[in-house]
Amino acid sequence: MSRITFVLKRVMKMDFSRMRQTARMLHKKTGKSTLWLLADMARCAAKYNAGYMDYKIAEMYKLSDAQRRTVITRGLSNEIVRRMNDKAYWHHFDDKTQFNTLFSKWVNRDWIKIDEALTQEALEAFLKGRKDCIFKPLEGSSGQGIEKYTEKDWQDLPAFRELLIENGPAILEEIVIQHPTMAKMCPTSVNTIRIATLIGEKQQGIVYAFLRIGNGKVMDNVDCGGMAARVDLESGKLLTVGADKQGNTFEAHPMTGTPIIGFTVPYFEEAKKMCLEAMQVVPQVRFVAWDVAITEKGPVFIEGNSFPSHAVPQFAAHYPDGIGIMPEFRKFMNI
Repeated sequence: MSRITFVLKRVMKMDFSRMRQTARMLHKKTGKSTLWLLADMARCAAKYNAGYMDYKIAEMYKLSDAQRRTVITRGLSNEIVRRMNDKAYWHHFDDKTQFNTLFSKWVNRDWIKIDEALTQEALEAFLKGRKDCIFKPLEGSSGQGIEKYTEKDWQDLPAFRELLIENGPAILEEIVIQHPTMAKMCPTSVNTIRIATLIGEKQQGIVYAFLRIGNGKVMDNVDCGGMAARVDLESGKLLTVGADKQGNTFEAHPMTGTPIIGFTVPYFEEAKKMCLEAMQVVPQVRFVAWDVAITEKGPVFIEGNSFPSHAVPQFAAHYPDGIGIMPEFRKFMNI
């Protein structure tokens, strides 16, 4: 494909309405001309395969060309997934029943599938003795469709079963009780570590780790208002401030006051070991972002992502020198 053809295809795919909206927002934030921002955004789209959200989150308007080449934009992230992950094997991660079954030794909690075959007797047996549980659509991302139910919700069991089936297919899971140290950061959500493993042509191992932290909701996901901070792979300590998708930064959690920089994740060595073992289970999917919860007994998997979001590893606040995370990927693969 010629360079001109590539640029024309990128232009045709641009969401100009969202670009204008983002440019106006950044104009208020930076004082830069809206027209300049739009032109620069288009240049980054053509040259670095960056979407308007990449441009905003990574604060590409501040970066030199050399720095921009180190940002893991949407296009580069898609290229990594395309090259590393055989789509024929994604179902092991995308279907939560398959993931929970295949990685059961590390999921380590009870769950039940929600579909038309679910009997009232099976549901009653699963709920017996429980005070709450979590509902997750069978497929999906960014926390969409996830609900927490309590015993008040299933007092009318037939009606509850109908509600679940209507919103399925899904799974109903035992609630993960996080380690008290993790709860001190934010008690309303299970704060998970996103650990990305890569089986590259140069080497294999862990590319990055970020602690995802809730901010008042049940989910810690950044698409649900949560934040993230980078984890040092050697010590398990948080290296950076917390940052969210809106560009806000936090030295301490706004709800609990817990300091973020220097916070140490319990059982981090065990979490790394678990991910390094699990990445060999489906070697055809070579780049996986694992979401790991820390309990009092150690780490457990929440899920594995065969098409990891590239948003968290590119927040500008995590790279004060303007050098993004792409150099870390280049230690593992040619890109």
